Amino acid sequence: MSQYMPFQNDFQHSSATYINRELSLLEFHKRVLAQAKNENYPLLERLNFLIIFSKNLDEFFEIRIAGLMKQIDLKNISNAPDGIPNEIILQQISETAHQAVAEQYEILNYTILPQLQHYSVRFIQYQDILEKHKAWIKQYFFKQIQPVVTPISLDPSHPFPRLVNKSLNFIVTLQGKDAFGRQIELAIVPAPRSLPRMVRLPDELTGGAEHYILLSAIIHQHISDLFPGMTATGCYQFRVTRNADLSLSQDVTDIALALKDELSSRRFGRAVRLELGSKAPEALSDYLLQQFDLEPSQLYRIEGPVNLARFMADFDIPSLHFKPFQPLIPKVLRQPQRIFDVLSKQDILLHHPFDSFVPVIQLLKQAAHDPNVLAIKQTLYRSGAQSEIVQVLAEAARNGKEVTAVIELRARFDEESNIEVANLLQEAGAVVVYGIVGYKTHAKMILVVRREGKQLKRYVHLGTGNYHAGNAKIYTDYGLLTTQEDICEDVHKIFQELTGMGRLVQLQKLQHAPFTLHQHLLELIEQEIHFAQAGKAAHIIIKVNALTEAKLIAALYRASQAGVKIDLIVRSICCLRPQVKELSENIQVRSIVGRFLEHTRVYYFHHAGENKVYCASADWMGRNLFSRVETCFPIENKKLKKQIIEFGLLNYLKDNVNAWQLNADEQWQQIQAKDGEALFMAQQQLIERHQFED
Repeated sequence: MSQYMPFQNDFQHSSATYINRELSLLEFHKRVLAQAKNENYPLLERLNFLIIFSKNLDEFFEIRIAGLMKQIDLKNISNAPDGIPNEIILQQISETAHQAVAEQYEILNYTILPQLQHYSVRFIQYQDILEKHKAWIKQYFFKQIQPVVTPISLDPSHPFPRLVNKSLNFIVTLQGKDAFGRQIELAIVPAPRSLPRMVRLPDELTGGAEHYILLSAIIHQHISDLFPGMTATGCYQFRVTRNADLSLSQDVTDIALALKDELSSRRFGRAVRLELGSKAPEALSDYLLQQFDLEPSQLYRIEGPVNLARFMADFDIPSLHFKPFQPLIPKVLRQPQRIFDVLSKQDILLHHPFDSFVPVIQLLKQAAHDPNVLAIKQTLYRSGAQSEIVQVLAEAARNGKEVTAVIELRARFDEESNIEVANLLQEAGAVVVYGIVGYKTHAKMILVVRREGKQLKRYVHLGTGNYHAGNAKIYTDYGLLTTQEDICEDVHKIFQELTGMGRLVQLQKLQHAPFTLHQHLLELIEQEIHFAQAGKAAHIIIKVNALTEAKLIAALYRASQAGVKIDLIVRSICCLRPQVKELSENIQVRSIVGRFLEHTRVYYFHHAGENKVYCASADWMGRNLFSRVETCFPIENKKLKKQIIEFGLLNYLKDNVNAWQLNADEQWQQIQAKDGEALFMAQQQLIERHQFED
């Protein structure tokens, strides 16, 4: 038990001390959108940020907006710490989201697309079709599109169809009679998901230039051909977004089977947003809103493709992308010796994507084939059946190793993929468990048990990010490879906790949610308060993806009032309000949005010069601390600790290019370099540092 006991937290939050989480998340999406305007970025990277913004906004509506709408339907009063009614939040979100979407398409239509034409890259929409394109388009339509398209007339025998979440569709106005003599005025044409959303025009039409025509333009050009004998007088693309959150009962008997049932319903959840081409008549927009039971505020008029999330074409112009770099493999692991020999002598700290993810895969590969390795245990949160890690685990099981995989089936939007992973590993002979019902397993752990002489030795990897090689190239994360006995024993106990049943175990070095982590963080904050009150230096630096947990925010306010210097590097949601007089004057909040997605979770406490440093899988959110299984591990090696402080924290506090600062009025302002101050980008500095070390 620590000598410093946290204060009894009776702090009452309000909108003056707690920023609404939904509004804060939407502000993060706007910071991503702002990257598309960054003239220092290559054009295709700026286009990619527009696409990322679209995907982010899709999920925001599918989960966050859907949740608010559900609470309003149930007439639930908001219990959020800010105390703002859900109806008011929904209204504010609508206003901000409409402005952001309008800005998104303004950037696309008046900046990105015109500038791409200077590089002979064109994306042809319906209004851009030239006479020379028409013969080729006609042939492509009749050979590749018409055979798979199913037009649906709207009449008494054909009611409005159930349309899949986020699918591209067209509403068509018609004149004339069909083959049965019926006067049909409206029809729906769903665009098959099996068809590419962009088609490259042949070189003979473009002179070898990269010209792509949108699927929507091809269908629009030949929409009347889908209704023989009739005339299409209007064709307007639209897309409906639906509630995609999944809900599982606590008393399910088979979580995999229950998830499969839920996944089938996700595609047809309640509508939460309608996107419609800007030229569609008001009568059609009213009709669609009625069909989807939506209000006018939930309609988004789109000046371009409504499915921008699938806009990127498959071509490569290196000058229009970020300059590639080669992730570094630590020198000690490049030798032709076994990774077990290296780890027996020293810990290895990996900082992705600057450090390669290869050593993690290397550990598993060598374990899969080493005759002395007896067992491999691993958590999997986001992974695919085709991933190298999953294939290696399956191979290890087939080689007779005792392989245990703790797979979190409920990782949002990866549920189906994770069920596939579970089936593959079970067929290979691995033991597969799904963690604890009601608690997502979000911890990132690998445990390898190896016989060395007469002893069993354990090798562990702990990380802040998922075991996903693709993510490791674009997400910043830390991973620790170690054989420290106390840490290995703790990991072993947590795996026992996840796969078996029993009382809460006492850990030596690790903190883990939902049991000890939250309390430990409160204690660490309280310790800094005591140091500050004693007149000693006190400093906290926290780097997380999100900060929403009310008691931790209250503790940070108290630390600020005691004189503790607090720097928060929060990528997305931050509900803490900094720089408020007599509340949070000593708290600075910044967000880094750049080439890579900032994903590391690092907690630093000055602790009278001891410099306590922790890496973790957990953000400072209620769900991470109370509803998930998470791990938080100390970095005690002085060299590795210094490395994290210098390059994982202080480096980001110096960024004056990709950094944004949160003000007391909830506004995020991009930090600008002062006159005469050199430009400093934290991520670029890390790229250059690793290349120099190599």
